[in-house]
Amino acid sequence: MAKPFAYALMAEKMDAIDRLDIQFRWGGYGFRVHRCHLTSFPAGKIIRFHKHSEYEFHFIPRGKGTVIIEDYTFPVYEGQFYLTGPNVMHQQEADKRDPMDELCLHIDIVPLEAGEDTLWGEQWERHEAQMCIHALGSLPLAPLTDQYNAMAWFLTAYRAWHEGQPGAYSTIKQAIIQILLRASRLSSDPTVTFEPPNRNMNEHRFKIATQFIHDNYASPITLQEVAERIPISGRQLQRIFREQGADSFSAYLENYRLSQICSAIVEGASPIDQIALEHGFASGNYLYYVFKKRFGMTPKQFRAHQAAVDASGPDKKGDQTTHD
Repeated sequence: MAKPFAYALMAEKMDAIDRLDIQFRWGGYGFRVHRCHLTSFPAGKIIRFHKHSEYEFHFIPRGKGTVIIEDYTFPVYEGQFYLTGPNVMHQQEADKRDPMDELCLHIDIVPLEAGEDTLWGEQWERHEAQMCIHALGSLPLAPLTDQYNAMAWFLTAYRAWHEGQPGAYSTIKQAIIQILLRASRLSSDPTVTFEPPNRNMNEHRFKIATQFIHDNYASPITLQEVAERIPISGRQLQRIFREQGADSFSAYLENYRLSQICSAIVEGASPIDQIALEHGFASGNYLYYVFKKRFGMTPKQFRAHQAAVDASGPDKKGDQTTHD
């Protein structure tokens, strides 16, 4: 008994994904999917010599046949794939006795102008995409074994559409990227390797520590508690704070608490003792001491001063209106 054809579902509506006009950006490239479908060749079917300006990936999930790429003839079998294009002349022929199925991906890959490198994940993503496209350009013009199972992602993309999955577009996009990545791993160029960009770990740890302070400054927190969450020693964390331009952990924590307290004093009418407790100070008296030492005035004086500044306002301070 023949085993079920894994891609039979895709035969229900072969051009389903072709109709979606999938376009996306990945790293420094733009991608537009022209065709992503299953097609079947009856026994002996010949597709005469032709070429495409876009990339064309051919995967053979079932059957066998022959492909002529430029001047070379190759047999192709189930489990293989080959890349033609851009502008590679080729001819395909199904076996004279047996039909052949093909999963086909036609896709434009266009370099884009460099964008902002500050975007989320941009540096790493640009690197991955660049390495992938470089590797695709180094694939030999010959059938290869799909040893990284790229063709399975055709079915992932089709099911996302067929089942009306939430986020179907994103699933299809990621499936296309996986096809490209897994095919590119068969590059004949040994210099194409994955070397992800490294982050500055001390800068990263400082960001983790300061974000924890921002999220929890109103509670009693210690240097050791924050260090354990990274995790590094308290001494290492103290050194990182100094390296990143902060005097110390305790100074950074106190400065942030005071900045939030100043905002609370200006924005609301809560008693100073309540503001102190809500922002991590043990008592109003201790806040008075720290606040006066830092700003040269008490919290109440600061509130009065700010109220006076707001009352004067820019119009009253700079009113030079003349009257006829």
